[in-house]
Amino acid sequence: MSLSVTCYSGHKGDERPIRFRVGDVDHMVEEVIDQWYGPDDAYFRVRTDDGGIYLLRQHRGAAESEWSLESQHEGAQ
Repeated sequence: MSLSVTCYSGHKGDERPIRFRVGDVDHMVEEVIDQWYGPDDAYFRVRTDDGGIYLLRQHRGAAESEWSLESQHEGAQ
């Protein structure tokens, strides 16, 4: 499954996800519910426009950050 993430870029570059695409389905981030940081990663629990809850992980250890989808809970379709 492919994942593509578009972020809001403020003072720190990629500050938070604003939309993402899983496979061929687009999701707009309505709310960042929670976020936390590890030594090489950032995690974002987000609510999307369809009511789904997703946990996105940004791997910051590489030269260019990579994203993975850690979990999802589908909302009302």
